[in-house]
Amino acid sequence: QVQVVESGGGLVRPGGSLKLSCSVSGTIFAAFAVNWYRQVPGKQRERVATFRHNGEVEYFTPEKERFTISRDNGKNMAYLQMDRLKPEDTAAYYCNLRSLYREYWGQGTQVTVSS
Repeated sequence: QVQVVESGGGLVRPGGSLKLSCSVSGTIFAAFAVNWYRQVPGKQRERVATFRHNGEVEYFTPEKERFTISRDNGKNMAYLQMDRLKPEDTAAYYCNLRSLYREYWGQGTQVTVSS
């Protein structure tokens, strides 16, 4: 059974940093692209960043200047480092694994940026 578990969310002041982690088990992690998404209530889930299995990295929002996606295939882990956080970064953040034939989601971790 494939499990995708996010952690590292929480309450942070504007300008602060958080590092989200995504732990994966039950599958060949290295074969998947890893995506980080975020969602605000009432809005569509939006993709923030992708780290493909071939090493390519892509960012999908202006946050590429403040966010860094990484992965450690040896540990079956992915990360999203978020710096200089803004109140508009407040959202539930989700880790997603995607290949040609399969897709898995975590349950999400809440990030709240507020003073």
